[in-house]
Amino acid sequence: MPVTLSGRKYYRTAEVCLMVGISRTTLFRWLTEGTFNEPKHRDRRGWRLFTEGEVKRMKKEANRISRNGVEIN
Repeated sequence: MPVTLSGRKYYRTAEVCLMVGISRTTLFRWLTEGTFNEPKHRDRRGWRLFTEGEVKRMKKEANRISRNGVEIN
C-alpha cells in the first residue's frame, strides 16, 4: 500500500518490485551499480520510499531491449 506524504505517493521496495516485475535482488543491484540513485526518502523504519517517477524509470529499464549492447527502439 503506497504511503502518502505531503500529497505525494511513495512506494516501498516490495511494491516497486511487483509493479516493475523485477526481484529485490535486481532492484538492489541497480542501486548498487548506480543504474538508479538511492531514493531520497525513507520511512520511520528506514525502508526506502520510491516516487512514481522513479517507478516509471525502472519500468522503462526493465523493459529495455538491446542487441549486442545496442539499444533497440
